[in-house]
Amino acid sequence: MSTGRPDGRVERGNRTRQSVLERTVAIASVEGLEALSVGRLATELGLSKSGVFALFGSKEELQLATVREAGRIFAERVIRPVEEEPAGVRRVWRLCEAWLEYSRGRVFPGGCFFYEIIAEFDARTGPVHDAVVKAQRDWSAYVERTIAEARDAGELHADLDVPQLAFELVALMETANGVAVLHGEETAYRRARTGIAARLRGVTVDENN
Repeated sequence: MSTGRPDGRVERGNRTRQSVLERTVAIASVEGLEALSVGRLATELGLSKSGVFALFGSKEELQLATVREAGRIFAERVIRPVEEEPAGVRRVWRLCEAWLEYSRGRVFPGGCFFYEIIAEFDARTGPVHDAVVKAQRDWSAYVERTIAEARDAGELHADLDVPQLAFELVALMETANGVAVLHGEETAYRRARTGIAARLRGVTVDENN
């Protein structure tokens, strides 16, 4: 008969899985998904190899779970903070700011998690590649949607090329991430903010007209 109480083994398993994923996203952001192994994780976390393997079943599933966990963290740090902001230029700006702070604050030790693994899996095939593609497309689509909503709210030019602007803003953010991680300095974030602000000013409707 069920007591209605949580199964202690399930709870322990969930906690262990979460601790493993906290480590895998950190490793992958610096060394890539191929650096993940059951043996390494077991050693670093003081777990048994069989225990780690039982949580995921294969290296591919471990990699996929890592991508999903990184996506959850990304949404929490970048998407959610701007969800309550009304549609408009300010929301576009705050979204870019949230992304730059996510990179600058090293939410993942290697900077943007997805910047790292896109370079690793861009020319490959298979489920992990497909998961990375989906993550990138979802992010680009979100940026485009945020810009389109600002345009529809009358704050950006009606004839604005939304995909083009989204591409440019994402390029500025990703370049800042790459340069900052490579050189270990933050000047690139300031330059990205300057570029984003200038680009948005150029397409914002002048309220005086």
